[in-house]
Amino acid sequence: MSNALLPLSENEINTIITRVMRDIGTTYQPMGRTPLEALPTMADAIPPAHLRELGTELGYGIHPTLEDAIVAANQAYRDLHDLPLSVRNKMIVAIRQMANENAVLLAQLAHSETGMGRAEDKITKNWMNANLTPGPEYLTTEAFSGDGGLTITEYAPFGVIGSIIPSTNPTSTVINNTISMVSAGNAVVFNAHPSAKRASNYTIQLLNQAILSAGGPANLLSACIDPTIETATQLMHHPRVRVLVVTGGAGVVGAAMKSGKRAICAGPGNPPAVVDETADLEQAGRDIVRGGSFDNNIICTTEKGTFVVDRVASDLIEAMAAHGGYVLTSWQVRRLWSIVCREDHGPGQAAYMHKEFIGQNASVLLRELGIKVGPEIRQIVAEVEPDHPLVWTEQMMPLMPVVRMPDVSSAIDLAWRSEHGYRHTAVIHSKNVDHMTHMARLMDCSIFVKNGPSFAGLGVEGEGYCSYTIASPTGEGLTTCRSFSRLRRCALKDNFRIV
Repeated sequence: MSNALLPLSENEINTIITRVMRDIGTTYQPMGRTPLEALPTMADAIPPAHLRELGTELGYGIHPTLEDAIVAANQAYRDLHDLPLSVRNKMIVAIRQMANENAVLLAQLAHSETGMGRAEDKITKNWMNANLTPGPEYLTTEAFSGDGGLTITEYAPFGVIGSIIPSTNPTSTVINNTISMVSAGNAVVFNAHPSAKRASNYTIQLLNQAILSAGGPANLLSACIDPTIETATQLMHHPRVRVLVVTGGAGVVGAAMKSGKRAICAGPGNPPAVVDETADLEQAGRDIVRGGSFDNNIICTTEKGTFVVDRVASDLIEAMAAHGGYVLTSWQVRRLWSIVCREDHGPGQAAYMHKEFIGQNASVLLRELGIKVGPEIRQIVAEVEPDHPLVWTEQMMPLMPVVRMPDVSSAIDLAWRSEHGYRHTAVIHSKNVDHMTHMARLMDCSIFVKNGPSFAGLGVEGEGYCSYTIASPTGEGLTTCRSFSRLRRCALKDNFRIV
């Protein structure tokens, strides 16, 4: 019999790694193509009446005032500092499990409270953050040895982090931030968006229960029962808060960056998708609809404008229609724009949208035109000119502007200009390496996806890890536990090197 090693399958490799990671007190999640159809569905939902009281009570990290929350979190940080790393590892395992077990419930709660997005997509958002956010295993010690001795560099916590949570991704951002920040050894004080406070607070309470079940300290995650703009300002300037993390719009990002504290900020995005003449048009049409309509486009990473080479534009639009897109006539585009736009600043300028249409299903928007469609329609396709305000606006609704361009160079140039220099996310569908490289270098984004839906850049149906705090303005990109750590060096001089 040959002594040659037999190659292991991917499943066998994942099984071995899972067993090893379990033995050392943490978990491993394969980062490959995860089938979305394997996730829980709204068939597991609970009756809406049971949602009304969730997140309205004190306890498990929810306090009467922000000051109470900060004091409690500061004590929890000190308590965590005294615990072994093995307990922290077990805490993250328990947090992931709790988030997975309640993914449907939290999706329902976020959808019912905010009235935005699609509950079934929020399940996916909760799942991807629970399972694809890196944990303590990501914090590896670096060592240097030589004639002068041994030096190690380790990741250490900051202390108490202040995190401001958006209304668009409340539960999923709390899950993501919790895993990242607690993995690094920090305590967190959250300030939710007022319109998503129940969903955010209940998520905090569930995750705190998980932390306690694993032997962790109480109140490691803290918040006040009634967050406001005033409490967010108080959080930004509180002396016990060492670092600010903001996931939100330009206004709150600007305020955090002026606070005098270190700020890790995830700002707005207006992600373009470019389609050239070499693209697989069937795949491109499907992926743009799937990515651009995910949670009704309220996520900052989702495609918000499509720029296609004219010679293949009709075929792309046909493919989009075949995969859940509804194509408007030019008259219908003008009419719908007059309905959803609150303040039009003219050609080539970003507009303000009516809030009641943000994050609504395509069927709700089409109903304004007297058009009735079924749930299979996920996105509205609106062919417009390059200077149409829809191209320049982060519209946050499943209304996709499609612009015909004479060639790929002009398409990429318009994509770059319409993104406003946010350097957030961009997508290209092409088989031409030169085209992909040119756009990637010009866009200079935190996330650049080639030949896939935008969420492939977050590890879903793609490779890599997930983050819902994508800090383009401050340069961290997709944040992990390393982003919420500070590096500490320890040097032992002479006589420890063994070779």
